[in-house]
Amino acid sequence: MNTEVEIHIPNHKTIAARSKMTRLLRKLIGQRYLQAMALLGVAWMIIFNYVPMYGIIIAFKDFNIIKAISEAPWVGLENFKAFMEDDNLGYVIKNTLGMSVLKLIIGFPLPIAFALFLNEIRSVRYKKLVQTISYLPHFLSWVILGGILATWLADVGIINNILMALKIIKEPISYLAEPQYFWSIIITSDIWKELGWSAIIYLAAISGVSPEMYEAATIDGAGRFQKMFYVTLPSIKGTITILFILAVSGILNSNFDQILVLKNQLNETTSNVIDVYVYQIGLQQSRFSYATAVGLIKSLISLVLLLSANFITKRMNNTSLF
Repeated sequence: MNTEVEIHIPNHKTIAARSKMTRLLRKLIGQRYLQAMALLGVAWMIIFNYVPMYGIIIAFKDFNIIKAISEAPWVGLENFKAFMEDDNLGYVIKNTLGMSVLKLIIGFPLPIAFALFLNEIRSVRYKKLVQTISYLPHFLSWVILGGILATWLADVGIINNILMALKIIKEPISYLAEPQYFWSIIITSDIWKELGWSAIIYLAAISGVSPEMYEAATIDGAGRFQKMFYVTLPSIKGTITILFILAVSGILNSNFDQILVLKNQLNETTSNVIDVYVYQIGLQQSRFSYATAVGLIKSLISLVLLLSANFITKRMNNTSLF
C-alpha cells in the first residue's frame, strides 16, 4: 500500500509576510506604553471629531432644537438653495476671500523673512529679546487685543495723535467706523499678533540645516544674503510647502474671534464674513439647518483647495502632504 503524504512548503512571499508580521508585533509590544498613549489620542479624535459628523445630516433636514435629529423632516437641498439665493451671499464671499487672500499674500511670506533675519542675529541675548517681544501678542486673546486696538484707533487714540503730530492727517479719523479701513486693520493686526509665533516652525527647520553647508558656502565666497537664498531657503523648502498647502486649504477660515471683536454696524459691509454670517444666522436666529448647510459647503470647498494645492506643489517641487 502506497501512502502519499502532501508536504506544504510555504513560498518566499508567505515567509516574508510572516516575518514582517512578527517584526510588527515585536515593535508594538516594545512600544506598548507609547501605543497606549496614542490610542487615547485616537479615541479623543473619534469621539469629538468623527462621531459629531452625524450632525451633518441636519443640512438636509428642517431641524428644530426641540426635536431629535432623526425626527426632523427631510428637505433635500433646500437649505443649500436658500444660501445660493441669499442677497448677502455676494459681499459675504467677497469679504471672506478678500481678507483671506491678502493675508495669504502678505502674511505668509513675512514669518519666513522674519525667521531668516532672526537666524542671522549673532547676539544670543538680543535674539531672545526679539523672540520674546514678537511671541508675546500670540498669548493674548482677541478680546484683549480688540480692546487695545479699539482704544488705539479711537478719535483720541494714539494712532490719530501720532499721525496728526506728523502732519499726515489734519483731523482725527474713526478707523473702526470707516468700512474702507477695516481690511487693513484686520490684516495688520493679524500679522502683529501671529508673526513671531508663526516663525517658530521655520526657526526649528533652520536649526536643522547642516553647518557644513554654510561653511562650504563661506569658502565659495557667499555673503549672508547669498547663504539665505541659496542655502537656508532651499533647505527649508519642504516646511514652507507643507505650511503653504495648509494655508491655502484654510483660505475660507476667517479669524472669527478677531472679526467678531472688531466689527460693528458701521463697518458691516466690509466685515461680514462666512464664519460671522453662519454665527448670526445659525445661533442668533436659530436656523441650524441653514447654518450647517453653509458650513458643509465651506468644508467641501476647503477639501478641494487642499487637494489642489497638494497636487500642484507635488508636481512643482515634489513635496506634498500625501
